[in-house]
Amino acid sequence: MTPEGQHRRSSKLENLEGQVSVVRKGWFRRLFAFVGPAYLVSVGYMDPGNWATDIEGGARFGYTLIWVLLMSNLMAVLLQTLSARLGIVTGYDLAQGCRREYPRALNYILWFLAEIAIAATDLAEALGTIIGLNLLFGIPLLWGCVITAFDTFLLLAIQRLGVRKMEAFIVLLISVIGFCFLIEIFIARPDWHGIVQGFVPRLEPGALYIALGIIGATVMPHNLYLHSSLVQTRAIFNTRTSKSEATRFNLIDSAIALNAAFFVNAAILIMAAAVFYRRGIVVTEIQQAHQLLQPILGSTIAPVAFALALLAAGQSSTLTGTISGQVVMEGFLNIRLRPWLRRLVTRSIALIPAIIVIAIAGSEGTYKLLILSQVILSLQLPFATIPLIHFTSDPGKMGEFANNTLVKFLAWTVAGIIVGLNMKLVLDELTGWLTGASPLMYLLVIPPAIFLFGVLGYITFAPFVGRRRTWESGLITTGQQVVEQIRPMAFRRIGVAVEHSPGDAEVISAALTLAKSQGSRVTLLHVVDTPGTMVYGREEASRHSEEDRKYMEELARSIEHQGLKVDVIIRYGHPIDQIVQATEEAGFDLLVMGAHGHHGVEDLVFGQTATSVRHAVKIPVLIVRTRHRTPERPQKEP
Repeated sequence: MTPEGQHRRSSKLENLEGQVSVVRKGWFRRLFAFVGPAYLVSVGYMDPGNWATDIEGGARFGYTLIWVLLMSNLMAVLLQTLSARLGIVTGYDLAQGCRREYPRALNYILWFLAEIAIAATDLAEALGTIIGLNLLFGIPLLWGCVITAFDTFLLLAIQRLGVRKMEAFIVLLISVIGFCFLIEIFIARPDWHGIVQGFVPRLEPGALYIALGIIGATVMPHNLYLHSSLVQTRAIFNTRTSKSEATRFNLIDSAIALNAAFFVNAAILIMAAAVFYRRGIVVTEIQQAHQLLQPILGSTIAPVAFALALLAAGQSSTLTGTISGQVVMEGFLNIRLRPWLRRLVTRSIALIPAIIVIAIAGSEGTYKLLILSQVILSLQLPFATIPLIHFTSDPGKMGEFANNTLVKFLAWTVAGIIVGLNMKLVLDELTGWLTGASPLMYLLVIPPAIFLFGVLGYITFAPFVGRRRTWESGLITTGQQVVEQIRPMAFRRIGVAVEHSPGDAEVISAALTLAKSQGSRVTLLHVVDTPGTMVYGREEASRHSEEDRKYMEELARSIEHQGLKVDVIIRYGHPIDQIVQATEEAGFDLLVMGAHGHHGVEDLVFGQTATSVRHAVKIPVLIVRTRHRTPERPQKEP
């Protein structure tokens, strides 16, 4: 871990945590240092699970549901911002926070639900890759299952290259997706007036179910766990300044990345509306959409771009699913598995139902399996959203970074909308499953549903009536001891070593700034180091030393005109020895010196006065970097 990040807690991503330094010169460079985590998160908002709802929404209702995508995106920006803030301020991700906040039994339940959601997410990602390989290369679906079982090793190898290269790989895949849909839209030639009208909120008859599906597929629970962990890959100090800057830059990162995801989802819907809705074709499957693109648009590029984008979406989502699996298991249970083992377990859980469904129902079953994965995600979402809002609203955990009244109102409004709509989506699906079902099916479905509603009620209302826990870091440092010894320093006498060179202006300016703020007495110190004085000392009188005396008097008079008291000391001989002796004799509280910044051979020629002096004196030394030299009188500065 880098020294900057030593305050951070033990994390599941120990090979990534604190890896990226954020101390950069310039606002844009500092922003670029924070850019990345939100892009890894954003791929979850454009994964194959979103494609089904976007395609069906555009094919059935044209452009009228674009506003639903926009609303979902705004919700996602708010929740992901809160997730990033939780990780930055507390040093814990959402899963670690739940482990510290809730009883052990409840944590096991939340962990189990999160694992099911991650498996469902991975199922959608695997299906996207399988379908993409089938559409692009004609690989049978079952053989695609085999390939997706092995692509996990490629993605783990990318993760080992480091967080910045992994983020660059994800951004590359996102760029491929975006470029492919730019081609799709260009070929489809949509109705731009209809697109603008699509931002006006309205629901046509029968559109509510699709709108619910779009929202349910947009905000994903594993992204909330993931984002709160990924932000810790930046080396952030446990200080107000560092945290404030990090939260601000991560807000910008989230807004840009999630708006890119909104563009992709909107492009899918617009493409479906322009190609299928305009011709009255109802499309409910990804393969069907691919097959109809070429005969309708008359271009071979469109279906290839569509399949390539789907393959990129599946691969990019797979990588983030791998990391979120690590975050959840190690956050809730504090169990650290090897990444390859964790990945194989998750992918195996996802592929088993995929292989069974493909073998029995073929391509038609993959679409239904995608819908099922979104329903499972909808069921898990409230169990991640509610704790996140509670944690980020608690001043005991967040301090001054806790949500203000407006953010609380917006967050709980979003939670209410998401929970309400997702619960309706789940209930509608359950009703469809139970219609005409046997009593055994009721026994298998109803009691678990009631139990989960009870758990949701507990995590929602318990913090309002009970005592909230304080998250202890468990770290012991000497920081508090140092804080107790911090005292303001008074500089009554400030010594200023001048060289009789243009660079003295910068040195004196720094000294006078301090002197004026504390009412200090300033002493100008100059050492005459001509060859004669090096041998005979002050007895050696020369034109050179007389010029130095007049120079010092001019400086002293100028400082006196600014209302400060000033003394002058001129010494003769070796600069280092004379500066150290004068500092001790005059009783300086602070010594201000200049330094030119030369090194290497120049050190051998000019010497290292500042370095030697600061090690020899017992008072603070302020070294001012000067940009000027006196060519005819080489100085002995570093």
